[in-house]
Amino acid sequence: MAEQRLWTHLSAVPAAALLLGLAGCAHQKPHFYPNATTSTRTPAQQQRDLQQCEALAESQGLDYDDGGDLAGRTVRGGVVGGASGAAVGAVLGNTGRGAAVGAAQGATYGFFSGLFQPDRPHPVYRNFVDRCLRDKGYDTIGWK
Repeated sequence: MAEQRLWTHLSAVPAAALLLGLAGCAHQKPHFYPNATTSTRTPAQQQRDLQQCEALAESQGLDYDDGGDLAGRTVRGGVVGGASGAAVGAVLGNTGRGAAVGAAQGATYGFFSGLFQPDRPHPVYRNFVDRCLRDKGYDTIGWK
C-alpha cells in the first residue's frame, strides 16, 4: 500500500521535470553593441542577418551544440555514484546493492543537473557566427 502511494507521487516527477527542462532549452543568441549597422537596420533585418550567419555556420558542418553533454553528465554521474555506492556498500556489508543504488542516484543527478544547465553554443560555432556578423558590420558583445 505504501509502495503504491510512493509510485503515485513519483509518476508526477517526470512530467514536472520535462516541463522545467523545456523551459531551459532556448538557444542563446548574440547581443549587439549599438553602432551604425544596428541603427540603420530594423530588428527584422538584424534577425535575418543572424539567421544567414547561422545557416552559413551549419553549411560548414558546425552545430550549435555538440549533442553529448547531457548524456555525458548522466554517464559520469552513474560511474561516480556506482563507485561511491560500492564503497559505502562494502562498509555496510552489501557492495552490489550499494553500487546499484549509487549508480542510479548518480545517473539521476547527472541527468537532471544537465537538464537545467543553460543551452550554450559550441565555442567554434559561436566564433564562426560572431565573425560572420562582424563581417556584416555588427559588433557582438556576448550571447544570452
